[in-house]
Amino acid sequence: MLTSLSIRDFVLIERLDLEFAPGLCVLTGETGAGKSILLDALGLATGGRVERGFIRNGATQAAVSAVFDPPAAHPVRAALRGNGLDSDGPLILRRSVGADGRSRAFVNDQPVSIGLMREAGAMLLQIHGQHDDRGLLDGAGHRNLLDAFGRLDEELGEVETAWRALSAAEEALRSEQETQARADQDHDYLRHVAEELRSLDVRAGEENELAQMRAVMMASEKISADVGEAVDALAGHGGVEGRLNLALRRLGRAQPAAQGKLDAAVAALERAVIEVNEARRAVDSASRGLAFNAQALERAETRLFALRAAARKFGGSCDGLVAKRNEVEARLAAHASARSRARELERLLEAQRTRYQQAADRLTASRRKAAAALDARVAKELVPLKLSNAHFRTRVEKAAPQALGPHGQDRVEFEVATNPGAPFGALTRIASGGEMARFILALKVSLAAEGAASTLIFDEVDRGVGGAVADAVGERLQRLAQSEQVLVVTHSPQVAARGSHHLRISKSLSAGAMATRVELLDAAGRREEIARMLSGAKITNAARAAADQLLDAPVGKASERRRAT
Repeated sequence: MLTSLSIRDFVLIERLDLEFAPGLCVLTGETGAGKSILLDALGLATGGRVERGFIRNGATQAAVSAVFDPPAAHPVRAALRGNGLDSDGPLILRRSVGADGRSRAFVNDQPVSIGLMREAGAMLLQIHGQHDDRGLLDGAGHRNLLDAFGRLDEELGEVETAWRALSAAEEALRSEQETQARADQDHDYLRHVAEELRSLDVRAGEENELAQMRAVMMASEKISADVGEAVDALAGHGGVEGRLNLALRRLGRAQPAAQGKLDAAVAALERAVIEVNEARRAVDSASRGLAFNAQALERAETRLFALRAAARKFGGSCDGLVAKRNEVEARLAAHASARSRARELERLLEAQRTRYQQAADRLTASRRKAAAALDARVAKELVPLKLSNAHFRTRVEKAAPQALGPHGQDRVEFEVATNPGAPFGALTRIASGGEMARFILALKVSLAAEGAASTLIFDEVDRGVGGAVADAVGERLQRLAQSEQVLVVTHSPQVAARGSHHLRISKSLSAGAMATRVELLDAAGRREEIARMLSGAKITNAARAAADQLLDAPVGKASERRRAT
């Protein structure tokens, strides 16, 4: 709840410090006294818009501090902790505005963004008026209010979980389809490359083998001539082999008569003949292998040039063509499996869509049930507010497909019909000013236990009503204040008499300038203020007596309620 408010140099207020207590606090005063200044100051401290004229004449800066003390489990504490702020104990929201129009925001003396201050302020404080209502006149908030009223957290959780799974499945399929689309564009090219590399059928190291073979064959003609001459020198007419054999035969005939002196020579010649024979056979073999073959050279060159052309085409080496073929084959295989993977993702998406639809249907059914309960509760509140001929309904209908989300499939709107047989329409378009104020109060009383804010402010919710209706308004505000802190700006004595605290706002000339004053009234002061509200400028004894009756009535009823409990 709001515990205190400090204002410095704001509009007509030079310095003001107010303390607030639980229950119903009424703010009264003459028209133009400055009641709206307090609401503007509270709005500024909770993230409201900066306007010209907020800084008091002669001052260089305006500042407002509002202190709240919400329960330990209040969602605002978790929100502040999530932004790295200390949220234990009382929460001090402070806002300052300089002469240049720039403002600074602080929570517990830590600088924060205006957005965070506005978020925290919305959780702590709600201002309800004919033209400034954040949840009841704004159709965008009706679904959240209905969900809170129906306590649909479990159903909402199921829908949110199903929506996240559905969104993930959609993203997975979309990503796979984009990948497959790109693969489809490359598929014909990859297939052509694969066929070309398969027909080429390159082997690792083949280029080096072919290059060496080509070099040898290109030199084979010259090599063959040299080898032929070598063969003739070894075994041809007058060659080494013939001469050695001739010498060996001659020495062989002379050897017996030489008495061993030719043995060493004969042995050496025999060895030489053997070596020459081996040399001749080796040269013959080499000669056959080095024989020049024009067709073989052409085949080797054709193959070598084909490999090198493919290497240039695919941007690598000839040995790299093997890896290129493996890569292309793998991509083709992946493309084939991608189609089956996409079909599987489509089946998964359809299953998640069904799961989401089932959860959303359950949430819709629960919302319609909660809507019927809310409609019945509001209808009971409308009778004492002299709106028995009016009708209220909560319309729950399916939203457009593009509006589906983690909140489900429904569009929720509060509608009213002020006369029997009249069509239903939005509250802001159907109800008059006084009717709208009472509809807002009936709704707020019906939704009181479901709101997150612990402080409610009603700005002239009793405008346009009086007598028994004003008394019914005051009774409902008093009942609402049993569970929430309620501040009400009022011109109705019936409403003012219901308050447990009473602030009177006045404007007077001080030091040559108009200034707004706020004072907490005691019992005698309350009597005089309510009498003024009853009689006008001149307070009569009859007005004081009527004020006494109004002040006694709510106290007596409250006492009866306490005795009953």
